[in-house]
Order: sequence, then structure tokens, then C-alpha cells
Amino acid sequence: MKFRLIKALVTGAVLTAGAGGAATAAECIAPANPGGGWDFTCRQIGKIMHDIGAVDKPVQVTNMAGAGGGLAFNHVVSEQNENEDLIIAASSATTTRLAQNAYAGMTADQVRFVGAIGADPGVIVVAKDSEIQNLDDMVNMIKEDPSSVAFAGGSAVGGFDHMKPLMILQKAGFTDIRKIKYIGVDGGADAITQTVGGFTQAMTGDMSEVVGFLKSGDVRVIAVLTEERVPGFDDIPTAKEQGYDVVAVNWRGLYVPKGISDEAFNGWADKLQQVADSEEWKTAMEANGLAPFTKVGGDFQSYVDGLIADINTMSKELGVIQ
Repeated sequence: MKFRLIKALVTGAVLTAGAGGAATAAECIAPANPGGGWDFTCRQIGKIMHDIGAVDKPVQVTNMAGAGGGLAFNHVVSEQNENEDLIIAASSATTTRLAQNAYAGMTADQVRFVGAIGADPGVIVVAKDSEIQNLDDMVNMIKEDPSSVAFAGGSAVGGFDHMKPLMILQKAGFTDIRKIKYIGVDGGADAITQTVGGFTQAMTGDMSEVVGFLKSGDVRVIAVLTEERVPGFDDIPTAKEQGYDVVAVNWRGLYVPKGISDEAFNGWADKLQQVADSEEWKTAMEANGLAPFTKVGGDFQSYVDGLIADINTMSKELGVIQ
């Protein structure tokens, strides 16, 4: 999508969203239609911020769908760069698209990533009777014969599911990632079916996609890609404890305009930390299948910077981008 077209679409969206006059409270932009993950992030975090007294007035939610989040990103950069009362919902999809230059040439350093406080953990899954028992088994098989392990995932080639096993292999010193077999299918359910049926040797996806299969005993999760083991699934080891320093989760978080003051940035980080520490957020995570994942302020910005750099490098190696 050309920049001029995005700009025109932004103008239309803003006229619609702002028809009621200037906002008198903080605003959260959900870069998608109501009902999705970004909408959930804005509405739940905004509501809890108000409920616990982190903000004085209810947070206004504006849905601004378009260009996979690019419409909202362009609007923030070009029209709201110094708005200290604005937060924008983001997730792993945001950073993947930025890393792959999917936002019409716009870059991650044009905003500031303020924090994430929950995530759907990334997982590597095999069928119950697979000879692969752990990540070492998987990595060694691939090093011996890259064609011996095919992965199924719910994202397209070059998408975040594809990147998860590549990050692990990169940490293992395997660099010829074009040789890795990956089949992108329509969602996690189809991906796990491919693996259960023996069409692929492993599935790469999110914990929420495999819980039913895990409970039925059809699959084994050989690694969860979080900092620590996931509550309720304490028998599943992390990649880190198996020697592969990879954290890959579908995090739920926020970014803010780049031009705001450090004081305002730190203020939003503090408000987000208050939500993360609240019982209300713990309840919301349990109800929506999210695991704890709290990184705010500079710690989160550093995590995002590293993630984008890794995905950009691998995307070039895969030929997804030039």
C-alpha cells in the first residue's frame, strides 16, 4: 500500500473517530476492528487502569483498522507524535511487520514501545509418539539432515510462527535456514492436525492453540518459549533452560508516540506495571488464556529492538524481504 493511500485512509478514519470533538481523557487506539486481540488489549488495559485508579477518567478506545496495523502506525507518527495522552495496542505481529517493512517504509524507531503485560506463549510441539524428546533431539536431527524435520505453523512463510524454530536453530549455530521445511496453513488448529497426522514432524505456534490436544494426549510440547515455565503447565521446560536463549511469545502491549517526554513515557510504563500487578489483570489473563509476561519501560524497548533485528535478519535470509 502506497504512503499516499495510507495517508488518505488515515484522514478518513480520524474524521470518523474524532467526530464527537476533542478527547478529554486518555485514548487507546486499537489498530483493528472490535473483537480482536488489539481491541482486547485497549479495552481491558484501559478499563483496569481506570478501575484501579491509575487514570482519573475512563480510557477512550478508538478502532482504526487497516494495513495490518499500518494505518494506525502512520497516523500516530504523522499526526500524533507529541500526544502524551495516547497509547496504541501492539503485539508480536506489530514487530514482525515492522521488521519486514510492511508499513510502507515506516520503522520501529518512529515510536516508543512502553510495555507488555501478558502473552500467549510460543511452543514447539511434536506428536505423542515422536522420537523427538527435547530441543537437542530436534536440533541434532536438523543439523544431520535439514529435510528430516518439517514444521507446520499458522502463519505464512516469514511470519512469526515460522520464525520461532529458526530463532532456536540460530542459537544452535545453524545458519542455512532456507533448508528448513515450513508449511504455513490456515491457523494453529490446522497446523497441529498436520503434526498429529504425521504430515509434519513438529508444530510451531502458541500455547492456546494446543491446550486441547495436549490434554487429550495427542501431542507433547517439547519447549515453551517464555522466560519461565507457564503456570498450569509446569512440566513443560522452557527453551532457555534447555540451553537455547529464545523468548518468543505473542505478547499484548502498547506503544506511544516517539515525541512525548521521558516523564510521560515513564508514567505510562508505571501505569502499565500497576495493571500487571493487579488482581483484575490476573483474572483477565486467566479468562483469556494469557500467561504472565511483564516487561515495561526501557526493558521492553530493548527486548523489542532485539526481536526486530533478529526477525529482519532472518527475513532477509529467507528472501521474504530484500
